[in-house]
Amino acid sequence: MIQSQRHSYHLVDPSPWPISGSLGALATTVGGVMYMHSFQGGATLLSLGLIFILYTMFLWWRDVLRESTLEGHHTKAVQLGPRYGSILFIVSEIGGIWPPKGIGVLDPWEIPLLNTPILPSSGAAVTWAHHAILVGKEKRAVYALVATVSLALVSTGFQGMEYYQAPSTISDSIYGSTFFLATGFHGFHVIIGTLFLIVCGIRQYLGHLTKKHHIGFEAAAWYWHFVDVVRLFPFVSIYWWGGI
Repeated sequence: MIQSQRHSYHLVDPSPWPISGSLGALATTVGGVMYMHSFQGGATLLSLGLIFILYTMFLWWRDVLRESTLEGHHTKAVQLGPRYGSILFIVSEIGGIWPPKGIGVLDPWEIPLLNTPILPSSGAAVTWAHHAILVGKEKRAVYALVATVSLALVSTGFQGMEYYQAPSTISDSIYGSTFFLATGFHGFHVIIGTLFLIVCGIRQYLGHLTKKHHIGFEAAAWYWHFVDVVRLFPFVSIYWWGGI
């Protein structure tokens, strides 16, 4: 049952998840270093740390969902915090290279060009989902999110094909390092955003998102639009500029 609020702010109850998340991160870091230096038990510690982080994330977000939906603690004043936090996080992520002689590059007018419009198209789909939520069309919002996630998976698949066909590696001069770091980092953001949207789709299917209560989806949509726009920068500065 939704509890009554005597004020507009949420006084969070004591939680074990910050300390457990910190311990998981510590185990992951130490285990990763041990694994890379071939110390015995490094892979085990790394795996346990990652599992502990994922377990903490699941339970922490479960508590947040319970606070926002069942307990009704996420008032309009409280929702401003996640909104501002999402915007500041996206802004903080905003930060050419001609290939040296002998470095092979991908043709920018093949898979890179084909892959570039896919993410903006998925951005249109997530906007469709947002408008469907605002007018109370729950099923339509689910369909739109399925379309968004499908386009995101296609984009990730095309990037995998790029890496498979790439004539250079990350160790091939500054161009290889720049290419794989820039495109890989963006691809990592696409994967994170895809998982974000999958969770939103599940929540929409379960009826968690309403016209007046969908801050989690808004954060995911903002993040996804950011990922869409950023795709244009590696296409121009890495694929096109590096391919001319």
